[in-house]
Amino acid sequence: MKFKTVMIIKAIVCLGFGPLLLFFPEWLLNLLGTSYGSGAALTAREYGAALIGTLLLTWIGRNAGESIARRAIIWDLFIYDAIAFVVTLIIQLSGGLNYLGWGIVAVYLFFTITFGYLLIPQKKLTVNA
Repeated sequence: MKFKTVMIIKAIVCLGFGPLLLFFPEWLLNLLGTSYGSGAALTAREYGAALIGTLLLTWIGRNAGESIARRAIIWDLFIYDAIAFVVTLIIQLSGGLNYLGWGIVAVYLFFTITFGYLLIPQKKLTVNA
């Protein structure tokens, strides 16, 4: 998958969840079958703000050419998604979320694999004349 495509998909996911967590955390957490309290509200709203920041990073950075900055973006998102995948999987397996939690696990796994793939050096095809 191309860098730009992955960045757009990531931006769309962040656009879907960032504002919900920031402005309607109780509704989303209840939908996921988890408890809601003042601590959960604070954490959810801060995570929503972080997702909006990631939305801006992915949308603005989607056209970045090969560079150190692009590589740093890929590494950042790979590590973020890998950690989030492991943490969400543990929470899901411990019963912290309902069946919808598996969707979140799958999204993090998708991005971990995809950004990991983008870290693999790609061979350039050359045409011999």
